[in-house]
Amino acid sequence: MAENIGGDIYAPSTRIEPPVTRPLKVYAYDPSRGRKLGNSLDVAVRYEPLQPGPIGARFAVVDYDGAQKTYYAPVDLEDRAILMRGGLDPTEVDPRFHQQMVYAVASETLERFEAALGRKVHWRRPVDENGAKIFDKPNRLYLHPHALCQANAFYSPDAHAILFGYFKASLTDPGENLPGQTVFTCLSHDILAHETTHAIVDGVREYLMEPTNIDVAAFHEGFADLAALFRHFSHSETLIDTLQRTGGQLYTLHLRTDARSCGASPARDADDTRSPAQIQADIAQTNPLIELASQFGQASGLHAGLRSALGTPPNADDIKTKTEPHDRGSILVAAVFDAYFTIYLARVAPLFRIYKGGGGEGDDLPQPLAELLAAEVSRTAEMFFGICARSLDYCPPVDLTYGDFLRALITADLDLYPDDEDGVRDAIMQAFRLRGIVAEGAHYFSEGSLYWPKLAPETLPFKDDLVFGDPNGLTAAEQHANAKVLEEWAQNNAVRLGFADPTGVPDLEIKVPSFHPMFRLEQSGRLKIDMVVELVQTQNVPLYPTRPLPTFPVRSGVTLIIAKPSTFDGVRAHPWVRYAIAKLHSAPREERQRTLFNASGYTGEPPNSRFAINFALIHEGG
Repeated sequence: MAENIGGDIYAPSTRIEPPVTRPLKVYAYDPSRGRKLGNSLDVAVRYEPLQPGPIGARFAVVDYDGAQKTYYAPVDLEDRAILMRGGLDPTEVDPRFHQQMVYAVASETLERFEAALGRKVHWRRPVDENGAKIFDKPNRLYLHPHALCQANAFYSPDAHAILFGYFKASLTDPGENLPGQTVFTCLSHDILAHETTHAIVDGVREYLMEPTNIDVAAFHEGFADLAALFRHFSHSETLIDTLQRTGGQLYTLHLRTDARSCGASPARDADDTRSPAQIQADIAQTNPLIELASQFGQASGLHAGLRSALGTPPNADDIKTKTEPHDRGSILVAAVFDAYFTIYLARVAPLFRIYKGGGGEGDDLPQPLAELLAAEVSRTAEMFFGICARSLDYCPPVDLTYGDFLRALITADLDLYPDDEDGVRDAIMQAFRLRGIVAEGAHYFSEGSLYWPKLAPETLPFKDDLVFGDPNGLTAAEQHANAKVLEEWAQNNAVRLGFADPTGVPDLEIKVPSFHPMFRLEQSGRLKIDMVVELVQTQNVPLYPTRPLPTFPVRSGVTLIIAKPSTFDGVRAHPWVRYAIAKLHSAPREERQRTLFNASGYTGEPPNSRFAINFALIHEGG
């Protein structure tokens, strides 16, 4: 008789694996859309054990109402009754759902960025009373759903938190709200994604919080709007309905009315000067996919959302005249969405040709065609979001301009997808050109001139003791070892990188604010392993040319993209610098920043020693 060599090893395990994701319910847009199609959304965030709040590894929801001076009972998402329902149902009246929604949308936004970046995002470290970074406590971002009674929501680096406000809707022009009703900014999916993006960008690039030129604050606003708006194009129900109501032209500002869909009346936009609509079905609705924070905007008397993906026709003069961060940020948003819709139309053109060749007419798209279009819309949106997110790693560490971001976009896409069959990079270039955005240092407006120059392996060789780790991150010991290697290498190569020579001058030492391994799949399917590194040197120069004190900081920075080579015949070559993306000290930069520091009221002494974007001020009232 054969011996049973398997024994008990094939017996089924009694251990139940934890779930991969946690389903939670949220508003896809905000409460003003009520029960309209697609407004209730189930999101699946990465599973983790949660304390009441909820409090997890990355976020802690603390629900203290600053106006009422009271704490609301924290939601326990581990409660079996809540787990069985996939989270609490969307409602405006229960603070526990508010807590659930801020945790769910913030987590979802963070996960989207980490997937696109190919690495974990770390929050800016909190500091103690002496300004030293704190490393011995969990680095969570705090979310306060009812922090203040005002029409505002903002990310605060000092509080290490996002604070959401609530306010009363206009009594005379409340839009789709009740006059005087309470509007909670924490229930706007767009506002949640926007504010979380601010925290993510600050965690990725510490010195981009310093508004050293007119584009910096505008970039933060425009980039956060892009992250929120691109999420709209994954809402399948709303997406299919909008496609059918626009005849596939998703950039249309208004949807075809229910009355026109039934053949009862022609199209009627909100600003139509003909006889007024007789019934609600004859009133055109704005396109929900390209409108941002609808409830907030309407409650404030704006008649529409807070901002839009496409505001005005392209105008190369706007970049010369618009200075307010949101207005200037809208130029960036419009440029990216111009390119997005251009690629979408190019990709779906064959589907429309087939439809019309088969006898299809008019704007009434059949359901199968709308579903095919929706799949392409979502795929293209995810691609553009990925390009925008990855571009953060190809930006200089300091003094970012729109031109720098354009070059980062082109390089981020070309680095992974050299074959640009759809013309994505050309669409981006032309959209930026139409809006007057040019790149300093580029001699031609062409792809070859715009992407950051790629270095040969022998240009800036590296030591082979740099640890790249794996997608799960670096250990504390590996981080310490890498920091030492990078700091030494930066000091030794300072002059070659364009920094002032720090030899014998401690005040000119080159710091390494961050370094992160990245793991991404190339177009060929091969795994690309890089490390993105920030190098920053600070020179303190006189605020007033006629006297030595006070001083203000002028920073030079270089972003390194360091490649981990593949093995060949069992041997691995040394790492090497593929890109060195620099923003260095110059006399014009110094003078421009001197003017900005003076205008900001900077004195070099507390409490006026901080020179950083104040999102509370920028976001006040929208």
